[in-house]
Amino acid sequence: MTDMVSIVDAVPEHFPQVLELNKTFVHYLSPLDIQSLTALAKVADYFRVAVVDEEVIAFLIALYPGVEYASPNYVWFDRELDDFAYIDRIVVSHAGQGKSLATRLYNDLGLMARASGLNKLTCEYNIKPMNEGSAKFHERYGFQEVGQQQLGDNKLVSLQAYSLE
Repeated sequence: MTDMVSIVDAVPEHFPQVLELNKTFVHYLSPLDIQSLTALAKVADYFRVAVVDEEVIAFLIALYPGVEYASPNYVWFDRELDDFAYIDRIVVSHAGQGKSLATRLYNDLGLMARASGLNKLTCEYNIKPMNEGSAKFHERYGFQEVGQQQLGDNKLVSLQAYSLE
């Protein structure tokens, strides 16, 4: 693998690789199949992939306010804020880790969100069960907890926001 990483808009040809990456890290995410990914891609305001040698090694999907999307975390942000880009999911493959791809994708999303008049990036990560890697990344990036949400008996998430101002 070369180190030449391109960040490009996702197209349907990327979807099989996106689904495989999602499946690899599904213990931190909700599952996706081709139908749910296609539906999510239609409502997403941002869906970009990091590609090396035609291989998708990372992706990020985000939504802006006012979208019909049933995620309880997105619904919380949509109710509480009016100027956000909600990061529904980001995945970096094992091969892509250590290349600052999450930071590059967040920075890219931040630029697009600001250009759309939005002032915050938002997301959540599991605190029960704990997703230590995500917690550390978001703290380093500058996210702050703005709430918590219990999702079922065994899942608690930290709702996070980062100011683009």
